[in-house]
Amino acid sequence: MPRYLVERTFPEGQSLPGPQHAPQARLSLIDSNAAEGVTWLHSYIAADRRRSYCLCDAPTPEAVRRAAGRSGLPVDRIVEVRVLDPYFAA
Repeated sequence: MPRYLVERTFPEGQSLPGPQHAPQARLSLIDSNAAEGVTWLHSYIAADRRRSYCLCDAPTPEAVRRAAGRSGLPVDRIVEVRVLDPYFAA
């Protein structure tokens, strides 16, 4: 299955959920993603907490957009990526 890097910028006034909301937010996100065949692997959060870079497996970029829409998450850019491991040469 293809792997994608999803870049998000949260609008002014909206930020990532705080720790008290994290478990519920993650479960809701996982359910929304599953409905579109998307698996969230992990994310990186910028120091300003307004941008995130999420790595996920999905059948298509459109599936990623639909899953984000279900969760109310912004999507700036979706890039298909492959692993480049410095310890393994093909």
